[in-house]
Amino acid sequence: MSLSLDLTGRLAVVTGGVRGVGLGISRALLDAGAEVVAVARREPESLPSASGRTARFASLDVRDPAAAEAFFDGLERVDVLVNNAGGTPFLPVAEGEVRTHTKIIELNLTSALIMSRAANARMQAQDGGGSIIMISSVSGVRPSPGTAAYGAAKAGLDNLATSLAVEWAPRVRVNSLTLGMVRTEQSHLHYGDEDGIAAVAGTVPLGRLADPYDIGAACAFLASDLAGYISGSALLLHGGGERPAFLDAANVNKKED
Repeated sequence: MSLSLDLTGRLAVVTGGVRGVGLGISRALLDAGAEVVAVARREPESLPSASGRTARFASLDVRDPAAAEAFFDGLERVDVLVNNAGGTPFLPVAEGEVRTHTKIIELNLTSALIMSRAANARMQAQDGGGSIIMISSVSGVRPSPGTAAYGAAKAGLDNLATSLAVEWAPRVRVNSLTLGMVRTEQSHLHYGDEDGIAAVAGTVPLGRLADPYDIGAACAFLASDLAGYISGSALLLHGGGERPAFLDAANVNKKED
């Protein structure tokens, strides 16, 4: 096996693949040679494109099991599934309707189970098996105040990936990407204006927020033969993590003015 990343001839499905992180994933997979089907509820004004090729679009509610099964039955094959669809508003658990919190869990966790199950049925029966990638978050491995339902869903997503990696081996590999902060067209909703975004980026050891294409490049790697022995793993993409708060609060070794 040569040390090259080439997904030519493979078909990749990216949920939420038309904007934000999903757009970066779709573009990176196109760059790697894959044919990409970008899934979303509503068709965008323009489709992801890269390397002179454009993704196909499919309208789908990823929370609907029957629709998911029909979608995969309609594909010629499926080699890669990236469960990227998700997101959350800022909503403390004591606020809002209970149904709002459960819908957040459905979108970020249940939909991935539904889509993975439907994709696996195809992958198990085809030559070469397949690769499933869950887009998770650091919110699932640390406290997530204000987005607790989202954090709980992402923690469940990580566990789901490890369990499916055992259940569906050896033909299907399942991994997750644990994302830190990513700069998208909606970053201002979370971090404020450009000064706010720059201030937040300054807390990251690598000095910047991730670009959606950074996530896509990691997906292309996990989908490739280079990652052929990687399954049940969680890859951290957080630019080095977060500086522990106690270091700034502690008085040890601080110089006096």
